[in-house]
This record gives sequence, C-alpha cells and structure tokens, in this order.
Amino acid sequence: MFDLNAEREQLLKTQGNLLVLGGPGSGKTTIALLKAGQDIGDGLLRPSQCVLFLSFARATVARVAQHAGSLLRGTQQAQLEINTYHGFAWTLLKSHGYLLRAGSPLRLLPPPEAAARLSGLKKDARGAEKIRLLLEEGLLHFDLFAKLSTDLLSRSRSLAHIVSKAYPLIVLDEFQDTNSEEWGMIRALGSGSRLIALADADQRIYEFRGADPKRIGEFIQTYEPTQFDFGLENNRSNGTDIVLFGNDLLAGRNKNKVYGDVAIKPYGFYQGRNSLFSLKVALIAGIQRQLKSGDASWSIAVLVPTKKLMIMASDYLSSTVDGLPAIRHDVALDTEGPALAADLIAGLLEGNSATAKDLSSKIISDLCAHIRGRKGNDGLNQAEAKLAAALISFVSTGKVTGAKRKNLVNESARIATERLSMRFCGDPGEDWLAIRRLLAGSSATEFVQVAEDAKFLRLLHKGAALRSRLGDMWRLTRTYLGASAAVRDALLQEHFSTSTKDWRGIHVMTIHKSKGKEFGEVFLFEGQYQGRFIWSGATESDISQARLTLRVGVTRAMKRATILTPRQDPCPFL
Repeated sequence: MFDLNAEREQLLKTQGNLLVLGGPGSGKTTIALLKAGQDIGDGLLRPSQCVLFLSFARATVARVAQHAGSLLRGTQQAQLEINTYHGFAWTLLKSHGYLLRAGSPLRLLPPPEAAARLSGLKKDARGAEKIRLLLEEGLLHFDLFAKLSTDLLSRSRSLAHIVSKAYPLIVLDEFQDTNSEEWGMIRALGSGSRLIALADADQRIYEFRGADPKRIGEFIQTYEPTQFDFGLENNRSNGTDIVLFGNDLLAGRNKNKVYGDVAIKPYGFYQGRNSLFSLKVALIAGIQRQLKSGDASWSIAVLVPTKKLMIMASDYLSSTVDGLPAIRHDVALDTEGPALAADLIAGLLEGNSATAKDLSSKIISDLCAHIRGRKGNDGLNQAEAKLAAALISFVSTGKVTGAKRKNLVNESARIATERLSMRFCGDPGEDWLAIRRLLAGSSATEFVQVAEDAKFLRLLHKGAALRSRLGDMWRLTRTYLGASAAVRDALLQEHFSTSTKDWRGIHVMTIHKSKGKEFGEVFLFEGQYQGRFIWSGATESDISQARLTLRVGVTRAMKRATILTPRQDPCPFL
C-alpha cells in the first residue's frame, strides 16, 4: 500500500514545476502518476489535452503503463500518454521533419543498418557521417532525434505552441540520465509546459553517453521548481536491507557489515569445471527458493558487467556441461547482429526471381553488412574490416584474393544455387528455419555466425504480425517477395514498442541493461580476468561510475540480491 504522508499530500497540491528526488523504489513514479491523475480529475486539463510521461527504456515505459492501470481511473488513463524520449521525438520528426529539409520527409535509419554504415569510423567521423546521411540521403540516425526535435520546436513557434497546448504537463523520468541534446529538447518543451522531473543522482550510470552530474542543478536554476526529496524511502524492496546496502556501497560503508537479504559470495575455481560453475550452482539454489515460495510470477536476473561475459554466461547456462542441467532463460542481446542476420535470411526467402549470380552478389553484400554492423557500437577489429572491404570490392570488380575470401565467395555461390533449388512449404516458421540450416551448414564461419545470430532474434515467435505478413505473401504469390521489407518494419516496430513484457522466469543481461527493471531476486557476477565490476588502472571517475553501476544492479532486486566475486581477487568495493 502506498502511504500518502504529509509530504506526498503537499506534492499533490503543489502547482508549477516540480523536482522529485529519491532513491530506488522511493515512489517517485507512483507519486508522479497520482499527481497526473489528480490534475486531470481536478479539471486542470481540457478533454483534448494529455499529461505526457517520458522515460528512456521501453521496459520502463511498459511497466509505468501497467502501474498507471492500477492507480488511475479509466478517464484519467485516457489523458495520460506514456512514451520514451526517442518515441516522442520520432512522433514530432515523422510528422513535421519536412520543415527541416525543405519539404523532403525524413526516413529512419534502423540501428542495425546504422551500425553497418558507421563501423570503422572514429568518433568525430561518425558524427560527420550521421549529418551527411541526414542532409544528403534524408536518413535520420537515432542520436540526432533530440537535437533535431529541439531545432524543430525552436524554428516553428506555432508547432511549439501546439505541443505545449497538447501537453500542458510533462513528467521527465530518469532525468539525471539526460544528455545535452535531450536537455535542449526538454528546455524547448518547458517553454510552454509545466515540468515534473524525477531524479536520483546516484543512479546516473550513463555518463558515457553524456549524462552530466550538473543536470539536476541546471533544472533547478532554469525552472526554480518546488523540490521534494523522498531520500531513503523504499517501497520496492521494503523490509530488506537492499537499498541500505546500495547506499552504503556508494559511501564505502558496506565492508565488514551484515545485511538482510544481501549476500556476498566469494567463489573459487574447481579443476576441470567451467569458470562459471559457481554462478550456475548459486542460480539453481535461487530457482529452488523461488519454486518453494509458491509465487507463480517469480523472476530472477543474472547481471554481469560486460556483453562478452553475458554471452559466455548464457551459453554455459544453456549447456549441460559439468553435469548441471540446462537452464532456460532469456538473454538481453543487442539487436544489431540478429537483425542483420534476419535481413540476410529474408533476402534468401524472397530470392525466387533472382539468378544464382545476382543472388550470390546480394548474399555477399548482406554478409558484409552483418560483418560490419553485428557488434553495434563496439566496432570492427582490423581483420573484420579488411574482410568486409575485400568482399565489397569483389561485388564491384569480381576479383578476390586469399583462400578464406575465395571460400566465402564460393560458399555464397553454393548457397545461392541451393536456395534456388529449394521448395518452400509455405509455413513461414519452417521455411525460415530451412534457410537458417542452409547457412549453419556452411564451411565458412561467417555464414555459421549469421545462423547463430539469427537464433536470438525469435522474430517468428515474438511477432505474430510478421508471421501473418509472411504467410499472406505466400498465399498471394506463392513466394516471400517483400520479406526483407517486412523484417525491417517488424524490427522498427519492435524498437518503438512499449508493449508489456513478461519478466517472469530467468533473464541474463548486462547491469546497464537492467536499469529501470525489477526482479524478485538478482545475481550479480564478475569474472576472474574479464568482466570485472572495476578494473585495474581505473581512474577516479571510472571508480565512481562503477560504484553507481553496481548499486543500480543490486537495487533491481525486490527480495534478495547475491553478489559473486572471485575469492582470489575479490572486488575492492566488497
């Protein structure tokens, strides 16, 4: 039950700009939703107006929408619009972006395609290429959303007036994570709308993307808001010491202290066993605890510091190595690799009308995009960059050198020929798997990687709409002509989707990916040699960010948090 104490009652009565501070689970979101509902109920909004609630993560937006459903009446919910900062900016740009390009509409550059186009470029060159793609090709990169939205609202006073009339009250969730461009967009919105900023300076773990410790102070200076601070109040993990441990961790007060429902487990290594053996044993014990609890909606998260360790953990949990059972789980992979793999597979699905030579060239082009973009912002190594450049050159010149490169070209021709001799059954799922098996059987590791990446997409299981579209294509033409466009559309819709995800069961992700989520039990694991919470040679700034990040991971837990660190070289924070 959410306690409406005197401070919260005062907040509900206060008009004007507000700043609501508080730690994890302190009720910032709940009080903001109640404030929105009260303003709507008190008639402060006309029937055509909405309260706009903005957050960063789609998972957070879905959770907030679900929470609003339990707090607000139907009439109040109808006047509440919940979106991500990106989603709201795209709504503006999609409708009015032509004002920035002399009448030409903007087209979204999907993240996988962006990763492929920008790979190998240094930071300054990447920024310049994003601008070039916008000005010359009308392709809009996600990183430009906030800046262009600010430009749009600044150039068109009439549009800014329309937006402020439509949204007289805007709630800014996770305000401490806004970068300078997003802060510019907020200032443009705040020129005509009331703002409620929800913030926790100790959850600021995105300095690498421009979050600034000064941002909360800038909001205070710009808007002179009435301030409310819920401090250490804890509604998420009430009755545990989880938040207390997290706050002590930041201050360095946690060592040699015992906390309820927070366990520090130094783990050792066992000869002949995988280095992740201790994690799996601990996880199995956690699953048994959850099953005994009788809670059908139980959830567990395994959180690790790096993507590489996340993949290693997922692979090991899926195996029966060391005599332990495979553990079914979801893994929060970046979409670039799976999406580019799906694009290649979709091209093979719809390849009926192509000659073997043309299809082979398309396979090579799509494979180059996969090689260049599958690691997202992590970029290419030198060998991958040279391979992609050589294959692109082959498409235009027909010349290639080197045994590995020649094998890839030959494999492309073989796959094209075999694809054209295939007979599809008309079931999109079965035909998709048939193409994936064709790639998985290649002697070239690059095609095998495409098949592996495609496993993680699960498009045909997550998207009934995509399966339906592919099925319609087959029924109309007995082909999958248009499959590539269908896959790209599905991926874009998935990127903006705020549908509620079922977080029951077991989930593996990086600590950064866990931001805005909550689970019954959390296991935080760091490796011995890579995937450390804090690494040797870290600067003071790195150490500060690492403490903040570890605190965020621990406070995702509602009931219990377990931290596993190597016994031989334990995390210095612990």
